[in-house]
Amino acid sequence: MTVGIIAVNVLAWLFLQGAGSRQALAASVCQLGMIPAELFQTVQPGTRVPLGPGIACVIDTPHYATVITSMFMHGGWLHIIGNMWFLWVFGNNIEDSMGHTRFAVFYLLCGVVAAGAQLLTDPHSRVPMVGASGAISGVLGAYILLFPRVRVHTLVTLGFFVTSIALPAYVMLGYWFVLQIVLGMVPHAAGGVAVWAHVGGFVAGVVLIRLFVSAELAARHQAL
Repeated sequence: MTVGIIAVNVLAWLFLQGAGSRQALAASVCQLGMIPAELFQTVQPGTRVPLGPGIACVIDTPHYATVITSMFMHGGWLHIIGNMWFLWVFGNNIEDSMGHTRFAVFYLLCGVVAAGAQLLTDPHSRVPMVGASGAISGVLGAYILLFPRVRVHTLVTLGFFVTSIALPAYVMLGYWFVLQIVLGMVPHAAGGVAVWAHVGGFVAGVVLIRLFVSAELAARHQAL
């Protein structure tokens, strides 16, 4: 299922978003991205929201399906590569601990909670929200509970010197979670990143994992 979710994201990027081509990317983000101001109707329908030179989204009537479709849209090559890399690294262990179908439901639920967190914290935002990171944050939340001491290799850059260090998952993911909260609390620090979606997804993963995990599968996987 992890591979399947990655495949859906890649196919959406290639065929719905034109692999990042200007017009296809703009159209997909506007039509399939989640716009809080559109869902809550906090701005007048027909309002144009500039995304860049010659590109704008037009606020329409609420399209609630974008809560789901936005999870499979991305804003650029680095965006999708980064998200899919994190899903590949952490998703398979969580899937192995709960089974394929449960993992798919868990993933989507975390994404919905993540979207809800972003909606509630910024209901007037006219900027389309896209990306799988909210749902993937749920996977990270599950990982920190199930595999807290598994060592994760992390790249460290010191000027021109690049190396990697292995850190326990609870250190790496705990630091990442705290960083999201700090960025969310400091005005303009997030730079357009939906950090509250990350926080909401992570918390959802921590809460929901106990409902979805299979004790038998988890024990078998951890013994490998």
